[in-house]
Amino acid sequence: MHYDFPYLLSLFALPAFWQACVTVVELSALSWLTGLVLGFLLASAKLSRARWLSMPAAVYIWFFRSVPLLVLVVFVYNLPQLFPASGVALSHPFFSGFVALALTETAYMAEIHRGGLLSVARGQHEAGAALGIRPIGLQRLIVIPQALRIALPTLINEFITCVKLTSLISVISLSELLLVGQRLYSQNFLVMETLSAIAIYYVLIVTVFGWLLQYVERRLDLSKRKPETLAAEQIAALRTRLVPVAPVALANAQPDGKGAPHALVLKNLHKRYGEHEVLKGIDLEVKAGEVIAVIGPSGSGKTSLIRTINALEPIDQGEIILFGKAFISAADKANIRRVRDGVRQIGMVFQSFNLFPHRTILENVTLAPHYHGCGRRADVTARSLALLDKVGLLAHAYKYPHQLSGGQQQRVAIARALAMDPAIMLFDEPTSALDPELVGDVLNVIGELAKEGMTMIIVTHEMDFAMSISERIVFMENGVIELDAAPDAIRHQDGAERVRRFIGVAREGTQVERGVSVALGS
Repeated sequence: MHYDFPYLLSLFALPAFWQACVTVVELSALSWLTGLVLGFLLASAKLSRARWLSMPAAVYIWFFRSVPLLVLVVFVYNLPQLFPASGVALSHPFFSGFVALALTETAYMAEIHRGGLLSVARGQHEAGAALGIRPIGLQRLIVIPQALRIALPTLINEFITCVKLTSLISVISLSELLLVGQRLYSQNFLVMETLSAIAIYYVLIVTVFGWLLQYVERRLDLSKRKPETLAAEQIAALRTRLVPVAPVALANAQPDGKGAPHALVLKNLHKRYGEHEVLKGIDLEVKAGEVIAVIGPSGSGKTSLIRTINALEPIDQGEIILFGKAFISAADKANIRRVRDGVRQIGMVFQSFNLFPHRTILENVTLAPHYHGCGRRADVTARSLALLDKVGLLAHAYKYPHQLSGGQQQRVAIARALAMDPAIMLFDEPTSALDPELVGDVLNVIGELAKEGMTMIIVTHEMDFAMSISERIVFMENGVIELDAAPDAIRHQDGAERVRRFIGVAREGTQVERGVSVALGS
């Protein structure tokens, strides 16, 4: 029996096949888009800490990934036998097929989305929280855009799978490609030719939509975007419309005159991770405009201390007072609004930068002020550009974080924190992730903030820098503050031998060579 090529070619002029193609595209696209949206909600529910949300989501995913689609299609189509009221909709093969496909795709896409959400680094959540962005805003502006970019290749593959699965809907007499072909070869018995035409139609559909979706993927691929360093004339034009940035002391510092409250007061802070107690009763007072360096060996509780100050970690006992007003209290954890308002007064710079990779440098700086409605968009943008100029990065305003060096990224992180006009700045090991030659630029920016009068708490291992910039050195060990003294006192007083050994300073004042030193005020 010969293969009938002329008949095969004639099938591509048959209106019934082209109409079946439209049906396949409509059914697969609707099911995919529905699964895309509902799957994300289901993935979020499964990742929720609330058991009443995560357990039903997990059961749904388990069940609908286990039931064969063919069985589900037949069951949904016959559901009016159990629930006659559903007959109006489910008696139509297209709608029944859509419901069955959407139920299945939602379960599969939930796991794809869950992988994407889990791939977004924890630091991204923390950076958003440190800027006072609420959970819904954090998901919308930071997490979801990154998760979708990560999951997009797999989601595209799932669309192709969805296109092919539409062939199973033929069992309930939907006129899609397979059913149209079956009707033809049952009359002329040209099975191979007809199935070949069906395969080619599917290949065409998958190819066309695959190209479209891959185009979207390429457009969203940040690694393919070229760096855009502004030319000298562009920088000069920008500077003509920048909003001057006032010294932070004038804008934010609350004078600590007679009777004025301290900027920050920590009372009997305790923090545990399971059975391990990392903070064992910390008491600390910080005056407005004061610069305090927190030093100590690894595991002494320095990072945990600074993370409790801006509510990234809850405390188990004690309280934190911000400019004379209650801020964080272990006895009153329910006042979320008070904590959120306090966090907006505290800027945080992380060890790993935690810039938002899907946004340009300028967008990183403007994100929080736009979200909180801190003035007109044009004014916020102008001031953000001025902050980038302040840290020496105006020429890179339209680049993405991955196009900058580590030191440049950390300076962007400082500008991003300053964009919210914080009254206090926290630095968590701001130079530990940098190459030695990049450390100086970051430390110089911090030094300028100190000279302007910014209240700062700096966790650092740069001992030369800590001794030169700080008004007080807080030495922590084993979860407690062992010493709180001025640099000069550490160099000379009798009880500071342990600290002098740690930082490499001799009692007479001769400094032992170590690390990178930064000259301030020169």
